[in-house]
Amino acid sequence: MSHPVFAINHMVAPGLSPRDFFQLAKSLGLSDVEIRNDLDGNAIVNGTPAAEVRALAEEAGVRIATINALQRFNEWTPEREKEAIELADYARDVGARALVLVPVNDGSGQQDGERQANLRTALKALKPILEDRGLIGFVEPLGFEICSLRSKREAAEAIEAIGGQDRFKLVHDTFHHHLAGEPELFPAMTGLVHISGVTDPDVTVSDMRDPHRVLVDADDRLGNIGQMRALLDQGYDGLFSFEPFAREVQELENPSAALSASMDTIKAGLV
Repeated sequence: MSHPVFAINHMVAPGLSPRDFFQLAKSLGLSDVEIRNDLDGNAIVNGTPAAEVRALAEEAGVRIATINALQRFNEWTPEREKEAIELADYARDVGARALVLVPVNDGSGQQDGERQANLRTALKALKPILEDRGLIGFVEPLGFEICSLRSKREAAEAIEAIGGQDRFKLVHDTFHHHLAGEPELFPAMTGLVHISGVTDPDVTVSDMRDPHRVLVDADDRLGNIGQMRALLDQGYDGLFSFEPFAREVQELENPSAALSASMDTIKAGLV
């Protein structure tokens, strides 16, 4: 089994400036980061030019793996197209490899038939936008019961149906995989893995939400190490990117030490 290659998503420490976030990655010996377009007062949202963010990443010696994310991507409208083009331009100019695509997650667009058609429409429209900018689209099914795209199989089938295998990959999120209860893995179609743990002993699976998502430790209930081992065993060789949403993680005085400890726990578990 190959060793996991770790990365960090800006969600691990959303209060850090891009420069400090990139330095955090460097201090952990990591080469890859994910930046976000949903952090108030931070890059992208506050209009920091892509060239400036790119220069900061180069200075720190890290690669920007993705921009996270084009929201509601499978509800294709003229507004969404405009948003996709702006975000894809930014991703290209910042030197990112991929754009994360997040589906509608409010209980709408869930009907059988409608759901699959909407997904194909969006992927078909996104394909040339991504192609023109040399980007990959990372499709991220969410495990929540209200989500319009819960199933990785459904995403994989849609990608194949539009001939998009060279332009789209799946995001395997260990939290969402656990919630969706879909046993199948698609290692060959997976471009990125998001990792986070849930340790709260009292929350039921159907009540698990983003604020429960902490760093992976010995008390993890999501089976992160089992999921990672299976992906590695089946040939996945991409990044495992930390994406916790719990406030207690995001407000840590020393995120470096906590991330280091989590990486050590995971590595020990995978041996």
